[in-house]
Amino acid sequence: MLVKQWMSQPVITVDVNDTVRMANLLQAEHHIRSLPVLENGDLAGIVTDRDLKRAYVSDALGLEEKELAYHNTRIKVGEIMTRNPITVTPDKTVEQVAKIFFSEKISGVPVIDKSGSLIGMISQGDVFRLLISIAGIEDKGIQIAMLIRDVSGSIKEIADIIRTFGGRVGSLLTSYEGVPDGFREVYFKSNQLDYDKLDDFIAELRKKGTIRYILEYPGGEKEVRVILMEVE
Repeated sequence: MLVKQWMSQPVITVDVNDTVRMANLLQAEHHIRSLPVLENGDLAGIVTDRDLKRAYVSDALGLEEKELAYHNTRIKVGEIMTRNPITVTPDKTVEQVAKIFFSEKISGVPVIDKSGSLIGMISQGDVFRLLISIAGIEDKGIQIAMLIRDVSGSIKEIADIIRTFGGRVGSLLTSYEGVPDGFREVYFKSNQLDYDKLDDFIAELRKKGTIRYILEYPGGEKEVRVILMEVE
């Protein structure tokens, strides 16, 4: 999944000469936590909700309400922004961006093209949107989590069982995090299943690995139903 497919456009920006109050209002209006800052049309920095809160608190201690309002119309974004922010190009993967968020403890990065022009913004919210999409959380179906041997054909065996019992694999995720050597954890999302043969289905799955859980997604805003839960 590439950044260019999931970045937010058009980009909400502020200028170095805009006030802290204006930046705060923009963040609230658009429900965003980071704003690229432009200077003469070029990317000059980034200002986050933490920067704005810090400016409000540290620079305004002891001021009365009217003085505070006046104070916040005087501080310029350029005074509190982070210069030379981390940026990514549109051909980076969202997985790479998520790793940047985690390691740098940031919530968003500007996206620039080969010429250095700002063309988008990708945030933690965009990463969450991608996760929801690939996991199929908003669609009806079931999710099956299993610990299986990391050998050729092991995933296909589970997929074949799902198809045998009327299911169709809609998405598939795997992870090696926190599992024994020689194993992998696999997450199948199936759009259909023959619930009349659920016990037989579970029995067949257990022949191929350890079931962590089976959940039913009813779709929409309804609660997820636990069919089986055996997470250690």
